[in-house]
Amino acid sequence: MTEALTEALTEALAVALVEGDRLGELFPGIGAFLFDLDGVLTPTAELHRRAWAGTMAPFLAARAAPTAYSEDDYFRHIDGKPRFEGVAALLESRGLRLPFGSIADPPGDGSIGALGNRKNAEFARLLADGGVAPYPGTVAVLDALAGAGKRLAVVSSSKNAVPVLAAAGLIDRFELVVDGVLAAHEHLAGKPAPETYLYAAGRLGCAAGAAAVVEDAISGVEAGRAGAFGLVVGLDRGVGRAALTAAGADLVIDQLPELLAA
Repeated sequence: MTEALTEALTEALAVALVEGDRLGELFPGIGAFLFDLDGVLTPTAELHRRAWAGTMAPFLAARAAPTAYSEDDYFRHIDGKPRFEGVAALLESRGLRLPFGSIADPPGDGSIGALGNRKNAEFARLLADGGVAPYPGTVAVLDALAGAGKRLAVVSSSKNAVPVLAAAGLIDRFELVVDGVLAAHEHLAGKPAPETYLYAAGRLGCAAGAAAVVEDAISGVEAGRAGAFGLVVGLDRGVGRAALTAAGADLVIDQLPELLAA
């Protein structure tokens, strides 16, 4: 299905919900939707995958790691986790050790902090070169949920969440953004721990059982399940439906607009 067709069908469904006065019937008992960002609202997960590959593939090759970097490494060790935790997990998978250093280390390969910041510099370059737009149908879905009285927040491990939302024209559609910057300030454990999602629900005045988590990463789905949220939605952007279900997703969809037909 083309992006234009997806957008048109989503908008038509949103209009039908309004005209049929069915907005109030959307997800009864769920008062808030907490969205991951990369891979859920925007295709920036692809930029992150490219940035990680551009950082870790040459690093592992230079260190004569037993196996080369692959995209499977992204899904198994990195996806959904705070950046420096992802570096540490990937190094551990190869039996490699580096000092943590500092999160302020300049981009390089002498510490976990330096590698993480090298990856972030590469991501920033890719974002500046290509920009970012929401996935087709995203705006119509957010409008429909807001029209049904649902409160909306973004919960992302990324410290780039606010600039990405601004670049995609989505920043004003959420009343709260819990990102890597806020998580560090509030000393919140990253996914798969549920703390960032529970913090967001609390800030919205919503109990976990009355909130939905929408995630594309196994670690994010695990966070939603660990937090006992009322609905955990797995969005399959490549992880696989079986893996998302096994991680605890109540509902697995292939495209965000499918939420409106759930």
